[in-house]
Amino acid sequence: MNYFSPSEIIFAAFILDFMAGDPECLPHPVRWMGNAITMLEPFFRKISTNLVQAGAFFSIFLILSVWLLSFLLLKAALSISPFFCIILEVLMIYYSLSAFSLEKAAMDVYASINKNELSSARKKLSFIVGREVERLEKGAISRAVVETVAENLVDGVIAPLFYAAIGGAPLAMAYKMVNTLDSMVGYKNEKYEKFGKTSARIDDVFNYIPARICVPVISLAAQMLSGKGACSFKTSVQEGRSHSSPNAGYPEAAFAGTLGVTLGGANYYHGHLVCKPYIGKKFGKHMWAIRQCLVRNGVEIRDKRLSLVSYKG
Repeated sequence: MNYFSPSEIIFAAFILDFMAGDPECLPHPVRWMGNAITMLEPFFRKISTNLVQAGAFFSIFLILSVWLLSFLLLKAALSISPFFCIILEVLMIYYSLSAFSLEKAAMDVYASINKNELSSARKKLSFIVGREVERLEKGAISRAVVETVAENLVDGVIAPLFYAAIGGAPLAMAYKMVNTLDSMVGYKNEKYEKFGKTSARIDDVFNYIPARICVPVISLAAQMLSGKGACSFKTSVQEGRSHSSPNAGYPEAAFAGTLGVTLGGANYYHGHLVCKPYIGKKFGKHMWAIRQCLVRNGVEIRDKRLSLVSYKG
């Protein structure tokens, strides 16, 4: 007997996320994934002198393991009770979502900005972005929040829902491992440029469709809330590819068009100044400034879109 359809299970998980968020007092599969990554990384680094190859085995093993474990848990639950299986699947999909947490984190920063408590805003911002926040003033803090909400709308909402819809809870959980791997080892720095290469590329592939699905979703929301749907969609189509990431530019451009702001630009990561292309209505005015910033910091301009190394946050 089927108590609920797949769409009803996904809807129940979505509502549960909005109601409960991610209580810190409860265990969370993503924390377990992070612990597994930390624990197994040294072992996989030793299995091959070719770090790209070792990193590929590492990421593929963890992603497949999460999918298989989730699948087997649901099968075991089904053997006990169909209803128990449904409850477990709802919980798995719920844990793959982070809409409530994303909103709360962003609004916490906004509350501090609104009170002009910039030190507090910087501290709260540091929890959700990878860039250095000590030098950021009010405008840069706001820009960072908008950028991370735009990017994490894909990672924490659109993509998990998409993979839950096409592959159920096991694929949604596997996606969370993909995303967690990218956030922990998918950096282009000395330690992870080779070892984390496959993790970063897998994340790009998994987010390719969700990042583009988010454009009409954001545009529809923008139209309903502020009548800016057309501007949101147009900006995303025109400037979504101007980002250093193959995916992050689309939601960021949609947000920029909705809010009428410019995103991107220069930020410090681990002591290094990184100049990303500007995205938004004022993009054209900043091209010369971006190129000058790149040249001053020894960054090679590879194409007309100013493609750069991809950094988190």
